[in-house]
Amino acid sequence: MSNYTQLEPHVLVESHDSVRVLTLNAPDRYNSVDDDMHQALITAWRLLEADEDAGAAVITGAGSAFSAGGDMTHLRKVHDDPVLRRRTIRSAERLIRAAISCELPVVAAVNGPAVGVGATLALLSDLVVIADDTYISDPHVSVGVVAGDGGASLWPSYMSMMRAKEHLLLGTRVSAEECLLLGLANRVVPPSEVYTVALELGARLASQPRQAIRDTKRALNLHLRQAVDRTIDFALAAEGESMAGDDVMATVERFTARAR
Repeated sequence: MSNYTQLEPHVLVESHDSVRVLTLNAPDRYNSVDDDMHQALITAWRLLEADEDAGAAVITGAGSAFSAGGDMTHLRKVHDDPVLRRRTIRSAERLIRAAISCELPVVAAVNGPAVGVGATLALLSDLVVIADDTYISDPHVSVGVVAGDGGASLWPSYMSMMRAKEHLLLGTRVSAEECLLLGLANRVVPPSEVYTVALELGARLASQPRQAIRDTKRALNLHLRQAVDRTIDFALAAEGESMAGDDVMATVERFTARAR
């Protein structure tokens, strides 16, 4: 079994037989993803790949959210620091590619809002269980940032281009029921059942013949890999450029004022 303690405190890992449960662990900020959590998640996918005793994984969030997306404090820093901005963009690419390359089947237990990179983490999973009172959204554009780290690459793979454009360009929330209709989720359940249902699905995936399920996932993910390869270089370069814009700082200032 891999040594998952190196991911702490940003990502916690528990074992349930052959299922590994990854919990995004920043409930005080609704599991928004800063640089440290980004790095922990990249490492997490690699550790899962190397874990010979693991048959599947579940990813969820501590507290009331799955993930609120990018951390506003971090966004302020990347606006002012071109070196950190480049590192953040490179980390985003590594995270997406590591998740797509991971052969272990993954279930997202979306216990609360999955926003921005949180939505990307959910959609990079193989199955999604979502609470009936929550939503998925990618409001990058509304924040003033190009939807480069997942949205532009992944959303058209799950729904029509028209619907993907609507949700990404307007930054709208996709309710749990609409997620089911669009193909962004496999199960919609009461909040109290999200974790249990996700863990049950993880156990079922882990019980499948190892080589058959892993190589079938690899084959299926070739579609996602091709979509990412076609779009990610431009999308992330444009996202990095937009992070230095005035619109981003205006958003950060509004958010900070509301938090006071």
